Amino acid sequence: MQGLLGLSRVIDAFNERVGRTLAWLILAAVIVSTVNALIRKIFNSSSNAWLELQWYLFGAVFLGCAAYTFLKNEHIRIDIVSSKMSQRYRNTVELIGHIFFLMPLCLMMIYFGFPFFYSSFIIGETSTNAGGLIQWPAKLMIPLGFCMLFAQAISETIKRVAVIQGLIPDPQALKSGPH
Repeated sequence: MQGLLGLSRVIDAFNERVGRTLAWLILAAVIVSTVNALIRKIFNSSSNAWLELQWYLFGAVFLGCAAYTFLKNEHIRIDIVSSKMSQRYRNTVELIGHIFFLMPLCLMMIYFGFPFFYSSFIIGETSTNAGGLIQWPAKLMIPLGFCMLFAQAISETIKRVAVIQGLIPDPQALKSGPH
């Protein structure tokens, strides 16, 4: 189990670094949005590329930071229900959710997302909008984001099993306080 906990720490460190780095793209999106608005108002001109770049940046943050959000225990859950459960029962429910719902969803998105990206990359797909951007970088974020989320699901599963076995303290309880 110690080897698996080591793997979990490596996954956590990777997703922490990627999440903290990609979070800066929010600032980039705000700057792009501001510059686009200023150019449109001052020069009465705009480009679809600016708008698409905003979408790309948002998509990169959303998909690239999903694993980081999961790591930080900031993902959506029904706290009103989980707060009524015992810690052991809540850990078991989360473990089942990771294994039977989250991991299969991630694998399905990777399986279908990679060909979606690859075909776009091969043909050099660009936006149908005038002045639009190439599309494969945005499509690449789908399988990459779900690969990182899948890895974080593995990490969280390892930690849940270790918590249930009493090998480590509950990292979620340490981050969010008592439920």
